[in-house]
Amino acid sequence: MEKGVRCAMVVSKDLADNLSLLDKVGSRQYMVQSLIKSYRLTDKFTLLPLVKATMDDLLVFHSCDYVKFLASPTDSEEEEYGLGYDCPVHPALLDWCLTIAGGSLTAANCLLSGQARVVINWGGGWHHAQRGAAAGFCYVNDVVLAVHKLQARFKRILYIDLDVHHGDGVENAFSATDKVVTFSIHKYEPGYFPGTGDITDTGTGRGKYHSVNIPLKEGVTDQMYRRVFSSLFPSIMSSFMPDCIVLQCGADCLTGDSMGGFNLTPDSIADCVDDVLGQEVSLLLLGGGGYNLPNTSKCWTSLTARVVGKELDVDIPDWDPFFTEYGPDFQLEISKGCVRNRNTEEEVDRLIKMAMENILMMKSSKM
Repeated sequence: MEKGVRCAMVVSKDLADNLSLLDKVGSRQYMVQSLIKSYRLTDKFTLLPLVKATMDDLLVFHSCDYVKFLASPTDSEEEEYGLGYDCPVHPALLDWCLTIAGGSLTAANCLLSGQARVVINWGGGWHHAQRGAAAGFCYVNDVVLAVHKLQARFKRILYIDLDVHHGDGVENAFSATDKVVTFSIHKYEPGYFPGTGDITDTGTGRGKYHSVNIPLKEGVTDQMYRRVFSSLFPSIMSSFMPDCIVLQCGADCLTGDSMGGFNLTPDSIADCVDDVLGQEVSLLLLGGGGYNLPNTSKCWTSLTARVVGKELDVDIPDWDPFFTEYGPDFQLEISKGCVRNRNTEEEVDRLIKMAMENILMMKSSKM
């Protein structure tokens, strides 16, 4: 990344407190911010205090009925609006959603103002929420809200989703427009959530060929993942020519995640982020999934360092308040996974070829 690029980061105790109410997230955001601070990375960023969203902000995407339900949830309507097993009702649900949405809207406003070219919100990336329902731990789709906000200045926005789960809520929101391209690399197997994102899902109407999906089986390696990304990303850039990129870096794609199944280390994700940073366009970096808390903290701290071009010591700083969580090796690096790779080189080649054909169709549709 070129020197002198202005960088900002949303840092909010209120956001971390709210996310800690999710059982699968727990202390994750505290650990992430603590490790970033322990490596003395925060002094490289403009720190943005979170500005809570308003109900009107939510209504830019979410339905009026759903927002009314969030304000006053009732047992009889929980199932209708996606509340239940993975999205339980908790106290002050509307205020919780306004805080989560506020993080990414704060980041988007920073990009709109030109105060920074790269903005990070590791507390964002809740990509499964639909217009009228919660899903997959996601009650409000801060990604969609941020993209809508960014459209006030940026005319073509590329959304990239590296989470192990398909970014279905974001794709559904923009599947019929040619102003937003969604590019998702994810695990796609029978019974695996959310069950969408096949290679043939390419968008509808004006948005035909503007949804790019790479569905993979479990066991993907760093090398294979990088081959997919580096094969397709340059073509998407040249075909669509976005003036802003939103990059969701869900860390559940890493090895050792209870909800994942890939063999990835932060190295491959960081290399993808480097590719994106190499483009001279405004960038919003978001979190997402990540349920192995130490690995997620290591990953997002490593990505934060990549943004400002700082090399990190492999030894976790022993003054970090969560130091004991990184045992037994207390190292920043993560060993490669050993889940059997169920993807063949031939299958991946076929997916890349099909995706490339769709990307070329996207380009030709603009001529």
